[in-house]
Amino acid sequence: MIDWAAFAVVFAAALIGTGVVVGLYSLGLRLLVVGGRVPVVVPAEFTDAITVLTPAEIASAEKKAAKALRKNPLSPLQRKLAGYGAYACFALCGLAVLYGIYLIVPALHGGA
Repeated sequence: MIDWAAFAVVFAAALIGTGVVVGLYSLGLRLLVVGGRVPVVVPAEFTDAITVLTPAEIASAEKKAAKALRKNPLSPLQRKLAGYGAYACFALCGLAVLYGIYLIVPALHGGA
């Protein structure tokens, strides 16, 4: 016999939790960009990679990021606050994931 009410609660919690984690990460990334800290990640070299950025393409992306920073209309204080907000969003995202793990792990050992 399936307890559909419990299934619905778990489904809703998973959906809301996913929305919270993705939303916080997206907001944090947006604040990071607005604050002038555009994340440029050098791709790893994989032998079976479909697309690998060349050093020239990476340099071009870094140049565009520097240009965007120069055109940023925010004051230095606003950029700093946006950076702090971004890191706060990332921290809350990590805490939400850790809380989800905390909720799951005791259930594996016969608790809750």
